[in-house]
Amino acid sequence: MSGSVSCDEIVLPNGEPCFRIMMKAPRANALEPGLLRDLHRAFDAVEQSGARKALITGGRNFSTGGDVRRFFEAAQNGRAESYADEVVPVLQDLIMRIIAMPLVIASAVRGAATGGSAGILFASDIAAAEQGAFVQPYYGVMGFAPDGGWTALLPELIGARPAQSWLMANCRRDAAELQRLGLVQAVDADPETRALALLAGIDTGSALAAKSIIWNCPRLTAVRAGLDAETAAFRKLIGRQEILSRMTDFLHSTG
Repeated sequence: MSGSVSCDEIVLPNGEPCFRIMMKAPRANALEPGLLRDLHRAFDAVEQSGARKALITGGRNFSTGGDVRRFFEAAQNGRAESYADEVVPVLQDLIMRIIAMPLVIASAVRGAATGGSAGILFASDIAAAEQGAFVQPYYGVMGFAPDGGWTALLPELIGARPAQSWLMANCRRDAAELQRLGLVQAVDADPETRALALLAGIDTGSALAAKSIIWNCPRLTAVRAGLDAETAAFRKLIGRQEILSRMTDFLHSTG
C-alpha cells in the first residue's frame, strides 16, 4: 500500500482483535484510483489476518468522494469515460465486498462523507459519527450519475422514496439525522473510540449470522445489479459537455 491508507491490528476493550483501516490520502481522502486500490489491499490484509471485526476511519474528513479535478482533467483530454472506468467499478466492488464479507465492519465518520464515499458508510454494519459529520450526494450539482450504492444500496436501508428525494434535493444530512435514519448508531465527539466500543459490545457469531441471513443471495444479487447499473449510468453521463462546464464552474468557485 502507498501512503493513502494505513492499517494495523488493535485490541478491542473486550480483548478481541480488530483490524483498523485508516484513510489518510490528500484532498480529504478523495476517491481516486490509488486510494481505492489501497482500500482493496487493506481488505485483503483483513482477510489474511483472520480478524472478524474491522474499523474504517478517515481523519478530519471521512472522504469527499470522487476527485472533481481529476475528472475535469480527464474530460479535457477526452478521457472522461476511461478515467471513470478506473474509479467507479473499483468503488462498486469495494461496496459489494464490505456488504458480503464475513466481517463486522464499523465506520467512524468525521466531517464530510460525500458522493460515492457515503457508500462505505451505507455498506458498514455499524457506525459512529461526530456531531459535525454530514452526508451529501452532490450528484445533481455536477450532473454525475449516482455511484457508491446511493441507488443500489441506500433504498434497501431507508426506503426508495427517502433515498430518491435525498438525491434529487441534494440534502445535507447531519449526524443527528443520520442516526434517526439508522445509518449511524451513535453520535460522539470521539467517533473512533465510540465505534470500537460498539464493536466490543457485539457478539461476533450472532452478528455474522444475522449479516449472512439479511444479505442473502437474492439481496446481494439485486445490489450487485444495481451497482452495475450505477456504473453504466455514470459512464454514460460523464462525457457530456454540460458536465465539463459544471466542473469548470465548480473548480473556479472552490479555488
